[in-house]
Amino acid sequence: MSILKLVSKNLLRRKGRFIFTLLGITIGMGAFVALFSIGGNMQSEVTNQAGALGGDFLIVPDDLCVFNQIGIITGDALPEAIDYEEFENVRGIEDLEIIPLLTRRILIYNPTAEAEQQTTVSGILPELTQSFRDWTMYDGEYFSYDDQEAIIIGQGIMNRFQLSVGSELEVRPGETFTVIGVLNDTNSNDDTTVHMPLSVAQRVFDREGTITYMAAKFTNVEDMARFDDFYAKIHNVANNINVTTNEQLLGRVLSILDSVNVTLRLVAGVALIAAAFGIINTMMTAVYERRREIGILQALGGKANAIFKIFVLESGLYGLLGGLLGVGVGTLAAIIAAPLIAGENQSMLMGMELGATLDVQLVVMTVVFSLVISVLSGLYPAWKASRLTPIEAIR
Repeated sequence: MSILKLVSKNLLRRKGRFIFTLLGITIGMGAFVALFSIGGNMQSEVTNQAGALGGDFLIVPDDLCVFNQIGIITGDALPEAIDYEEFENVRGIEDLEIIPLLTRRILIYNPTAEAEQQTTVSGILPELTQSFRDWTMYDGEYFSYDDQEAIIIGQGIMNRFQLSVGSELEVRPGETFTVIGVLNDTNSNDDTTVHMPLSVAQRVFDREGTITYMAAKFTNVEDMARFDDFYAKIHNVANNINVTTNEQLLGRVLSILDSVNVTLRLVAGVALIAAAFGIINTMMTAVYERRREIGILQALGGKANAIFKIFVLESGLYGLLGGLLGVGVGTLAAIIAAPLIAGENQSMLMGMELGATLDVQLVVMTVVFSLVISVLSGLYPAWKASRLTPIEAIR
């Protein structure tokens, strides 16, 4: 009988123990895959959203904490505000295009979910913003003038809330507006935002004379090398503001997500450690139960390294099967959990399509990691088995 056949026969001898031990490593690796998958997707979505802001840098309220800066990427409302006069001051700086935005959060009834869900309303200067962000229309028409009492929506809003051109939308009690147009897909949080003229948004949300932040870009690409000069010019003409590049903003937000991912990996690590001890316990029990067999094998000429290989292969097989099953279980868990996480954390994840990211590298890493952990867990039991003498084993 070959070693592989002997190993498989030994594993299946105690089917209940085999199933529960395999279940332990499967759950551990499944948690590993699910948490890495969701964390990787979150980082990817944040990077994509930051890249779609449509500018080179942002002008935000002074002393805005890093956590609240996530709201700029996700389209959330910020707790601080900038006076509209500051926009008037900085828009005169040469070689810069600047747009002001006022973002607020509203509740819209979702017929599919049969419940109200949060989304973002953005107050804009229509002509200036369309030019700045290169918006085109999917359906309907764009704003005709700056004070038009109407709204346009992104395709994400259209699909999510089953709206279309001509639909009526109540953004606040007693404030109902008609959808006059739908934007083409922008692959940014503009797709999940309701847009209205800035002056109308200021009136509706009682934010007269204020904006949330400003987006800016250079008219010439070569001017990006002169960012420090523009930084100084902006601070010379505006007060209570801070200037940050998209890259700086992305770096701060990703640092928060890195901390979250470390926590998630620690949770997965605890599950893996528990699974490793499960394998050690199973293999030690197997050594104790099969002492007589080990002794007979040695008496028939079986060498210590052959016995060692048998037990290492058994533990390695647990890891291989657990890793493969863990990839499937973890992927399924991530697919189910990601929408639930996004739904429970709309204030942070607004505008993001949180899902499961699974690539070949993660699959290979998971299976190899599971195999390594299982083999390491089986070394001590295998060593104990190989050290038994025929007399000790048969006795």
